[in-house]
Amino acid sequence: MSSKATDGVALIIGGASGIGQNAGFSFAESGAEGVIFADINEEEAQISAEKSKGFAINPKYRAFSIHVDVTDAVSVQKMVETVIKEFGRIDYNVNSAGIGTKSMAGIADIDINEFDNLLNVNMRGTMLCTRAVSKAMLAQDPREFQGRYGSRSLGRGCIVNLGSGNSYVVIPGKTSYTTAKHAVIGITKTAAVDYAAHGIRINAVCPSWVEGPMTDHEGAINPHLGAIIKAVVPIQRMAKPDEVADAILFLCSPAASYITGVGLMMDAGASLTVRLF
Repeated sequence: MSSKATDGVALIIGGASGIGQNAGFSFAESGAEGVIFADINEEEAQISAEKSKGFAINPKYRAFSIHVDVTDAVSVQKMVETVIKEFGRIDYNVNSAGIGTKSMAGIADIDINEFDNLLNVNMRGTMLCTRAVSKAMLAQDPREFQGRYGSRSLGRGCIVNLGSGNSYVVIPGKTSYTTAKHAVIGITKTAAVDYAAHGIRINAVCPSWVEGPMTDHEGAINPHLGAIIKAVVPIQRMAKPDEVADAILFLCSPAASYITGVGLMMDAGASLTVRLF
């Protein structure tokens, strides 16, 4: 097996569109036995599941969709139990369900309802999914990989949470989103330490601006966004969803078997220096 291959079962939460959808496609391309696309919008998740079959290389590949509300512990637990019943285990879990900022405002003018909603989905949702999936992984047998220097353990599973460039740096007017994404890193690092000895690796990817509906909305409420991206991102463009998906795939692959507790910054160097604009 290639050190880049991921031939197990992947649960993609937030799999109806964007980064989550593309992560599911990447797992299919990499030889996954099955990919489950979970989302609050099950109709769109089902479309993703069907489309993923066109990317699959494993002749045993299966894909299906499932409804989940990541803010509801019962819904999250039901999702995990359904996947375990269908496939017997979860090897890879991507927690990409999330929402963006509806309005930009300084903290003095922050919308408390929006603050609560963002933390409920982006922070609580990440915690509930990580909690339920890690518990299921603890009951699984570890897997092995044959490397050049002999066999090494792949552990019981891998979890990748979706952070953000705002997990590390801030943008004026985005207190709610930034708070939630900082919390995702806290959840990720603590869980990684909790379960390292049990063979569960937990990491996060932290992209800056990524092409898709969330950035489209941010551009609608901030007409200067395009100019800001060109000014602060050294390669002068947003990331593409499949670029982030490829990083997720790496973190779940045998190639990353010695990596846990990392928040992988994906900002094309934007945070490396101060740029005036």
